[in-house]
Amino acid sequence: MKKITKLTAILLALAFILVGADVFAQAKAKFHIGVVTGTVSQSEDDLRGAEALINAYGSVKAGGMIQHITYPDDFMSQQETFISSVVALADDPLMKAIIVNQAIPGTTEAFKRVREKNKDILLLAGEPHEDPLVIQGSGADFIVSNDFVNRGYTIIWAAKQLGAKTFVHISFPRHMSYETLGRRRAIMEEASKDLGIKFAFETAPDPTSDVGVAGAQQFILEKVPQWIEKYGKETAFFCTNDAHTEPLLKQLFAYGGLFVEADLPSPLMGYPGALGLDLSKEAGDFPAILKKVEAAVVAKGGAGKFGTWAFSYGYTLSAGLGEFAKNVLEGKAKKNSMNDLFTALGKYTPGAKWNGAYYVDIGTGVRAKNQVLVYMDTYVFGKGFLPTTKQKVPEKYSLIKMTK
Repeated sequence: MKKITKLTAILLALAFILVGADVFAQAKAKFHIGVVTGTVSQSEDDLRGAEALINAYGSVKAGGMIQHITYPDDFMSQQETFISSVVALADDPLMKAIIVNQAIPGTTEAFKRVREKNKDILLLAGEPHEDPLVIQGSGADFIVSNDFVNRGYTIIWAAKQLGAKTFVHISFPRHMSYETLGRRRAIMEEASKDLGIKFAFETAPDPTSDVGVAGAQQFILEKVPQWIEKYGKETAFFCTNDAHTEPLLKQLFAYGGLFVEADLPSPLMGYPGALGLDLSKEAGDFPAILKKVEAAVVAKGGAGKFGTWAFSYGYTLSAGLGEFAKNVLEGKAKKNSMNDLFTALGKYTPGAKWNGAYYVDIGTGVRAKNQVLVYMDTYVFGKGFLPTTKQKVPEKYSLIKMTK
């Protein structure tokens, strides 16, 4: 009897081991999705969106679906390093999709090299820094940009709703060489003229230059008081770089001025640092984040003067593109469907209103099949949503070219 019991115990143990191994095998992801973002110092929201995907679907090293890597802060001088790291993702036989958000310079070359290795891999670019026709020719299946055409008008429209008499656009030569940012600046200037607002341009250091992020931020801290004195408190400020946003907001709270929304809007973009907020308990809960940031903005006397998007664009784009890629790979979405994209983004922005359109080349009038421009309603702290996505943007703004 004891022998039978021992044998039974051995067989049971073996069965448990085999069942356990089978469960583990089933739990392991059937495919992998690579997500490439900036670091915490350059684009924290993008990185947090990738972390949300890992929380939902697991990391590759733990048997999950998501492989997350970051690109260098000084990516302009380390393009080959960035390109190599993206291409290396394709060495994984289970890698079925690669997402780069933000798609910094070098993404086009990286995607072309990935295509040489694997022609079937799904390639998605979020917020490209390269010109539309360049990134569209990279082999990317789908490209998502903030709507630099419509927002060129709607940000100025929103600034007027906040009471702005002047609009100051802050940037630097590298950004102004991009067609997307250069065209938006030109549209903003024309919209300001049409809506009766004075437009001004100020130059600030590029955080990827020798001065680095710290030097660029220090410049903003020192310049804002001078700009307020020069332009007055009924001035809305806008900067094209994420790293400039926190010091800009900090000084606007101290010296006056208005702020519609960031280049890549989010209640996390600049506000927590500028207001000294600890949002660790609210991490990932954007309604709770918005509520806490709003209370701090109002306490600083900023009600009706500062705005954002209710959900982080960078966070949503990383997480939403990951969700979109998963849906495409599972046959639940089409790889160039704007509606399927909005469904994926909507998982991370419950209740938010999105609008957008496929990109149309200004030179040829040809509508791109693989690039869309998207935007969300502006939320003004202490007042609520502005109906930004319902505004009828005059057709003439879509025909404005960047100034050389």
